[in-house]
Amino acid sequence: MYFAIFMLVILLVSGVIWLLDILVLRKQRQAGALGEVADPWYVEYSKSFFPVILLVFTVRSFVVEPFKIPSGSMMPTLLAGDYILVNKFTYGLRVPILNKVFYPVSLPQRGDVFVFHYPPDTTIDYIKRVVGLPGDKIQYRDKQLTINGKVINLDFVQPYQYALNVNDESGNARAVDVTASRLNEQLGGVKHDVLIHDIMNQYSPGSPGDRLMQGETITVPAGEYFAMGDNRDNSSDSRVWGFVAEKHLVGKAFFIWFNFDQWRRIGQSIG
Repeated sequence: MYFAIFMLVILLVSGVIWLLDILVLRKQRQAGALGEVADPWYVEYSKSFFPVILLVFTVRSFVVEPFKIPSGSMMPTLLAGDYILVNKFTYGLRVPILNKVFYPVSLPQRGDVFVFHYPPDTTIDYIKRVVGLPGDKIQYRDKQLTINGKVINLDFVQPYQYALNVNDESGNARAVDVTASRLNEQLGGVKHDVLIHDIMNQYSPGSPGDRLMQGETITVPAGEYFAMGDNRDNSSDSRVWGFVAEKHLVGKAFFIWFNFDQWRRIGQSIG
């Protein structure tokens, strides 16, 4: 969000300077000169930057926006270090910064990988998978997901090893090799893999995750969504901080365009 605000400020400043030069400043310079007068540096910069910034701002706001995956909460679908593209049109065109829909298109579907403003701090963007739609009844106990009374089957694929960053007793970060089970599930029409660890998650008392572990069924409110990471036991998601409101939606992730460490991931679609 801060980058969007920065771009908007630069866009407005350069646009105003360029417009003032056309309407007023250029005439004043020419009136006091005998020949051709060079434009001041700030006018030259504004004329050069404004069209470029306008194009970039428009594309990022209404068409597609790049993001970098910062953590392993969406493994194995997305890895830390993946650079992805997010479709900004799928969930409707929104007013930049304010994020209010002015042209509705569609709503998130179960199984979508979507980007949204993190509910506790909307200046931060998160990426998760849509698990529950408005009105859905969600159960998640003993690592088994149930939606509207239907158990979501998990088919074993293979063991999955990766390095997990943890803090030791001194507070220093270190990598620990862990092994999870890679399983395939289907949400809506989307088949994808998830990771399940042989650990017991702990949630704050009264949080959605705590209520689910107690066997409670949670109903997704109107206009909101229940999101979970594919790395089910290593993800801060709706089980921790609650639902994702429609007003916080950013877009649907659809493409991995770069990864410095794993070039084979370049060009993969996200599903």
